[in-house]
Amino acid sequence: MVINDNFNIKLKDKTFIALGSFDGLHLGHLALINKAIELAKINNVKSMVNTFVNHPLSIIDNTKVPKLIMSNETKIEILEDIGIDIINFMTFDENFKDMSPEDYILNLINHYNAIGFVVGFNHRFGSKNKGDVELLKELSIKYNFNLHIVEPVKYSDETISSTRIREKIASGNVECGNKMLFRPFMLNGKVVEGKKIGSTVLGFPTANLEYNDKFILPRQGVYYSGVKYKNKLYKGITSIGTNPTIEGINKLTIETYILDFNLNIYGETIELYFFNRIRGMIKFNSLGELIAQMEKDKNFAKEQNLEI
Repeated sequence: MVINDNFNIKLKDKTFIALGSFDGLHLGHLALINKAIELAKINNVKSMVNTFVNHPLSIIDNTKVPKLIMSNETKIEILEDIGIDIINFMTFDENFKDMSPEDYILNLINHYNAIGFVVGFNHRFGSKNKGDVELLKELSIKYNFNLHIVEPVKYSDETISSTRIREKIASGNVECGNKMLFRPFMLNGKVVEGKKIGSTVLGFPTANLEYNDKFILPRQGVYYSGVKYKNKLYKGITSIGTNPTIEGINKLTIETYILDFNLNIYGETIELYFFNRIRGMIKFNSLGELIAQMEKDKNFAKEQNLEI
C-alpha cells in the first residue's frame, strides 16, 4: 500500500517503521528496510517505510538540492518487490520543517500505530535536524517503543552513502556506483527524434532519450548499457555528450544504439541501465574513424553479460 500522508490519517494496523530519506535505495538502505520487514514479521505487525516525496532541502535551501539517483516510482517498485507492506511519502513542507523531533516521533506513533522504528546509525530528524539516535534511545524508553539502529554498511572499506554514489556516477565510474546500489543506475524517459545522423550517416540508428535534468547524469562518454522496453532487456551502447565529431551539435544528448533491435519506438518510454564506461568522448578525424570505433564498441557490448 502506498500513501501520501502528513499525519492526517490513522492506521488501524500496528507497524514497525523504517525511517530515512532513502534517496537512492542503496545497500545501506536495504539493510535497514529488510531489518524492518524482519522485525515486523517477528512482532506480527505491518512493515512500513516512511520517507519524503520531495527532498527536505527543496524547502530548507533549494540551491543545495542534490541531483536524484532514483525516481519515487522506481523506489515503490523495489520496495514492493522486497515485501514492504506500507510506503508513505510525506511532503516536506514549512509545517513539517518546524516540527520538533519529539513531536515527529509522537505523530508516527499516534497516527501510524508504530510499535518500533529502524534507523541508520547517523539518522537525524525534526526541526533543524536536532533529533539523532541518542534522542531516539531516550524517547524509546519514555514512550516504550522498540528501536533498532543499523550500523554502517561498507563497500571498499568506506560507508555506503547516496553522496558517494552520486560522486561515482558523475565521474563515470558507474560500475563502482552500481556495486553500492540495489539495482544498476537507471534513467528512464521517452524516445524523441534527433537529427537521425546515427541512422542516415553512421549506420548505427540510435534511440535519443528525453531526460530530466533533476537526475544525476554519468560523465560524458560511451557506456555499455541495458535497454528495457516492454519488459524485455536488450544490450546497448549509450553515448552521453555533444558528438564532437559531428559539426553543428552543441546540445548534450543521451543516445543509445540498441543491439539486435529494429523497432520504431519514437514517443515510447524506455529504461536505460548503465553498466560500465567503455571510453571517453573522442573527436575523431573522420566519420570513417568514428564508425570503426563504434564497431569496436558494439563488439565489446556483444561480449558482456546482460542482467539487472
